[in-house]
Amino acid sequence: MRVITQRAFGGPEVLTVVDAPEPRPLPTEVLVRVSAIGLNPLEARLRAGEVPLIGRPPFVLGWDVSGVVQDAPQTWRFRPGDEVFGMPLFPRAAGGYAEVVTAPALHLVRKPAALSHVEAAALPVVGLTAWQGLVDLGGVTEGDRVLVHGAGGGVGHVAVQIAKALGAYVIATAAGSKREFVAGLGADEVIDYAAVDFTRAVRDVDVVLDTIGGDTVARSLAVLRPGGHLVTAVAEDDPELAARCEAAGLRLSGVTVDPDPVGLRALVGLVEQGRLRVHVQQTFPFERVADAHRLLDAGHLRGKLVLTV
Repeated sequence: MRVITQRAFGGPEVLTVVDAPEPRPLPTEVLVRVSAIGLNPLEARLRAGEVPLIGRPPFVLGWDVSGVVQDAPQTWRFRPGDEVFGMPLFPRAAGGYAEVVTAPALHLVRKPAALSHVEAAALPVVGLTAWQGLVDLGGVTEGDRVLVHGAGGGVGHVAVQIAKALGAYVIATAAGSKREFVAGLGADEVIDYAAVDFTRAVRDVDVVLDTIGGDTVARSLAVLRPGGHLVTAVAEDDPELAARCEAAGLRLSGVTVDPDPVGLRALVGLVEQGRLRVHVQQTFPFERVADAHRLLDAGHLRGKLVLTV
C-alpha cells in the first residue's frame, strides 16, 4: 500500500508518498481500505513541528477516514464490505494518510447512503468537536442563544447546523466573503467580524462556541448572560481566562475532541434527516497532498479539504 509520510518537520514539501506494508488488525480492530481522507488545520501544525502531539518524524498524519472494511477477524461490529467512517485513536497517531488503515471497531460507524465517502471523511473531527462542544459540554437546548465564532470554517459551519437542529437561536461571526454561505446554513444572524465589533452587536448569549482563540475568546465574555457558558476549542489551557470567567460568574469549558461512536451516530441521524451537511471546499488526489497542505497553511477555508484515494 501507499502512505504519506514525512521524515522532517517543515512545509508541505516534506510530505512524501511511499510504499509500506499493510497493517494487521488486532483483536477488536478492523482493516479499512480507505476511499477518502479529511484534512484538518491541526495536521498542518503537526507537519511543521508547531505542536508536539505525536512526537518527532518520521510519522504518518491523519485521522478522518472513510472507506470499506476489508478484514474484521475478531470483532462482531463489522464485516468485510461494510462502508464505515470515523476518527480513530485521536489524539494518538492513527496513520490516516494511507490507502489502508487499522482502527478500533468502536471508533467507527457505518456510513449512511446520504453521505459520499468524501463527505463522510470530512465530518468526524469537525462534527465531533462541534457536537461535544455544544451538546456534551455546552448543554444547548431549544431557545438558547448561541454564538459561533469562525462559522465559515470546518468546525464552525457544522456547529451552526447542530445548534439550529437543537432549536437554538444562532448568531455567527464570519468573514464578509463567507456571510452568504453561513446564512445558508441556517444562522439567524451573521456578523462580519472585520466590519462590526461583535461585542457591540450581541448580548445575552447562553453559549459561545469559540474556534478562534486570542482576542476573540477573551472579548466573548462581554456578550454572555450571567451564568453563561464559554466553550473553546483552542484556549482551554488559559489560566487567566479561567480566572476572568470565574470572577464574572461565567462557566468555561475546553473541548478536546475524542472518538465517540454515540456522537458520530447522532451526526449521522442529522444527516439522514436533512439537517446537517458538511461542506467540502476542494478535493485533491492522494498524490497532491502537498498542494492540499498549502491551502491548509493559507487558512480561511470554507468547510473542509479532502484527499481522494
